[in-house]
Amino acid sequence: MSVIILLVCFSLLVAGSFLGAFLWAIKDGQYEDELSPSVRMLFENEIKETTNTNNK
Repeated sequence: MSVIILLVCFSLLVAGSFLGAFLWAIKDGQYEDELSPSVRMLFENEIKETTNTNNK
């Protein structure tokens, strides 16, 4: 029975550390990237419209 109590305490400690790491990452701005680098490369060479100055 004491082994089960020890394992429950250890699992709560591990879960708390993962929660702390997650909250630290949120506070540090880890998840604020709106456009990730893998998607950003698709929009690097956007076609820009140019106006034609030579009217015939």
